[in-house]
Amino acid sequence: MFAFRLLPPLATGFAVLALAGAAEASDAFAALHGDPVHGKTLYQACSGCHSLDENDVGPKHRGVVGRHAAIVPGYNYSPALKASGLTWTKANLDRWLTNPQGLVPGARMFFSVKDPQSRADIIAYLSEQR
Repeated sequence: MFAFRLLPPLATGFAVLALAGAAEASDAFAALHGDPVHGKTLYQACSGCHSLDENDVGPKHRGVVGRHAAIVPGYNYSPALKASGLTWTKANLDRWLTNPQGLVPGARMFFSVKDPQSRADIIAYLSEQR
């Protein structure tokens, strides 16, 4: 009985901590200034699955910033990403690159970029690729 009474407050506490962590990540991203030149170099690590102009293992990236998720013609997206309703804002791209499965459980992407400045640089590079 004691554990039952503690479970809802603990679950609520964990949810609050998770939301606080997401807010902190978003705030940290907003404070960073991405370097698109360095981002181009870092983007080469993405080229095993992505390119700017052709679908491959992953969808093409030209024009990704500001685009709705899962709409590139000719790419077979996961049902989870199709149902996500996401728009690829800079903040959402940062969350995605931090932990794709955390943002959209069931998505096919598994690669992440742990360094916040590297994520900001990649996003700055992608922002220029219209």
